[in-house]
Amino acid sequence: MQAALILFSVATLAPLCGSAIAGLFGHRIGDGAAQAVTVLCMLIATVCSYGALMGGFMGGGMPSVALLAHWVDAGSFHVNWALRFDTLSATMVAMVLTVSTLVHIYSIGYMSHDTMPRYRFFSYLSLFTFAMLMLVTSNDLIQLFFGWEGVGLASYLLIGYWYQKPSACAAAIKAFVVNRVADLFFLVGIGLIFVVFGTVQYDDIFATVPDHVQTGYYLFGSTHSVLEVIATLLFIGAMGKSAQLFLHTWLPDAMEGPTPVSALIHAATMVTAGVFLMARMSPLVEFAPDTRIFIVLIGATTCFFAATVGLVQPDIKRTIAYSTCSQLGYMFMAIGVGAYQAAVFHLTTHAFFKAMLFLGAGCVIHAMHDEQDMFRMGGLWKKIPVTYAMMWIGSLALAGVFPFAGYWSKDAILNAAWVSHSGMGTYGWILGTVTAFITALYSWRLIFLVFHGKPRDQHAFDHAHESPAVMLGPVLILSVGALVAGAVLAPLYIGGKQEGFWGGAIFNAPGNTVMASLEDVPTLIGLMPSIVGLLGIALAYVLYIAKPELPEQIATSFRPVYQFLLNKWYFDELYDVIFVKPYRAIARALWHGVDEGVIEKIPVGLAEATRGTAVTATRTQTGSIAIYAFTMLVGLVVFVTTVVFFQ
Repeated sequence: MQAALILFSVATLAPLCGSAIAGLFGHRIGDGAAQAVTVLCMLIATVCSYGALMGGFMGGGMPSVALLAHWVDAGSFHVNWALRFDTLSATMVAMVLTVSTLVHIYSIGYMSHDTMPRYRFFSYLSLFTFAMLMLVTSNDLIQLFFGWEGVGLASYLLIGYWYQKPSACAAAIKAFVVNRVADLFFLVGIGLIFVVFGTVQYDDIFATVPDHVQTGYYLFGSTHSVLEVIATLLFIGAMGKSAQLFLHTWLPDAMEGPTPVSALIHAATMVTAGVFLMARMSPLVEFAPDTRIFIVLIGATTCFFAATVGLVQPDIKRTIAYSTCSQLGYMFMAIGVGAYQAAVFHLTTHAFFKAMLFLGAGCVIHAMHDEQDMFRMGGLWKKIPVTYAMMWIGSLALAGVFPFAGYWSKDAILNAAWVSHSGMGTYGWILGTVTAFITALYSWRLIFLVFHGKPRDQHAFDHAHESPAVMLGPVLILSVGALVAGAVLAPLYIGGKQEGFWGGAIFNAPGNTVMASLEDVPTLIGLMPSIVGLLGIALAYVLYIAKPELPEQIATSFRPVYQFLLNKWYFDELYDVIFVKPYRAIARALWHGVDEGVIEKIPVGLAEATRGTAVTATRTQTGSIAIYAFTMLVGLVVFVTTVVFFQ
């Protein structure tokens, strides 16, 4: 077990070493050396993560904690820098490092023609990975918040990497600001946890959660369960990071960054942080039933909303981005019905096929010389057959077709929603099943528009070519995960071996029988996601291959609905009216009225008064000795008179 802890520590710290070397010395050692250093550190970290994972299981000693240093000592508040080594953290570390290492390798080819310093890009990638590792290995909420803010910072740097593009800078700022709004609630939740429990360390919190089930908290004129308040605050924080409805608007704009950044954000790091948080806090969330109902509502609605928007997007990356938002809704739906294991299972399988889809999209963009509009593509399967095959595998996994990875995890979530036997669970199952149909439809819409039909840009088509091996290699490796990860991991994550596998890292209350009842669904209910998925594929074939004129006719006939979906349910426009324009008006008034009108005039006024006094004083300097003598005489008379009368 000691050896496993050492390997675990190396796995979490190695990416920081690579980031530091590339960032501090990259301009001296060059882009090539910086790339080599960061990739080498990532490879070492990945190997160590698998060694730690296997060592922990073989040793049978998980969970345990590796204390690295004392961090904060302030009165009764004590925080150590430590690495929590249990099944949840170990599997997350292995998944994050696997995907991130492949993204690093892929980036060597994808960024090879970029004119900006590539050492900075690779330094940011490794920093992003390190921050996520600190988040998932934290032993308390303060270290988790450090990693939480770290991935926020790294996402800002990477989304705005092409800082000469105004759209990239705006997207980076938008992601940063929206997440800060959600993080305020998360931070208040952490503070309330410390007030109630007197600690921020996981084990100490979880041990005393049952003691606070009846504890009330006075808020907004009434008393609420303090556990409900805390769980809601934490979930709102998770909504921002994981781009759930109302706090999702930053996610599609994040596509302004390089494609490898999109793959890393959407597959293994930032957006999965919210799901991880809720799974880690399952011992607390289990005792907040009202919050769990709210989580199902938001998750199910998000998965449907994002799928409808992805159905009409012309940009290949934005289509996949909305797919991510939709799949995260499934994960939160599982959290809400108490199937935390199924949520983490889908998080893991989704990491493989979503990273694969984004990197595959990057290969398409690379082949089309940076073109991202699917309506300017077509017929590419002849030019890039390997990428075509990989996109099929990723889409089959996303659509949940047997036996691909998404089938096992997505069906587990829908089955969990059904067997929860609750009104909100049924709501989640209905929207989740409808979304499965839409997901298959927009996935094959992408495939048919990009790879089939006649080329819509003949010049770009003629010059299209397959990506180099350094880009195709990571996509091929991820395809293996998209193929077999579901079948291999299902017995451990959600099957008969789950209790021994998780080892208490995820908690289910005694009355929560959802995970034990996953197989207790009617046959038709169990088959429904697969049936609607195949129907979605069939409909996509009719619309984009058999009768390609139909989509335009439908869009014309239902123009208001089409515009509503194309404009993303008008959330950006609504927020612009409610928040952005009033804020700008207030800022402009403060700028002109207060800043320029008051603050700047005070020093200017003082300067003018000083100048006027100085001008007046200079007028007394005439150069006449008689006047100077007379002035001295007057001063002497005043002085003598004062002394005589006031002695």
